[in-house]
Amino acid sequence: MRTWQRGLGTFGVLVVLVIAGFGGWWVYKNVFEADTVSAPTCESQQTACIASCRKTTTEAAQAQACQDGCRSNFASCKAEKR
Repeated sequence: MRTWQRGLGTFGVLVVLVIAGFGGWWVYKNVFEADTVSAPTCESQQTACIASCRKTTTEAAQAQACQDGCRSNFASCKAEKR
């Protein structure tokens, strides 16, 4: 039995092009456009801060102090925006 190797074919080329297009878009968004994106909002900064507190602190007192710091940063951020 003799089989022919025909390469990728039409479907294979489309798959490769989609992957290359997605890779190019990802590089553009994360490398070239990262500096031009607007600054994060106060709310998103606070959400990230609280999430960081939950992940990095194990004791209740440390977590409370970290969250208090997040709240004060949020208040100062809001005050600057006014």
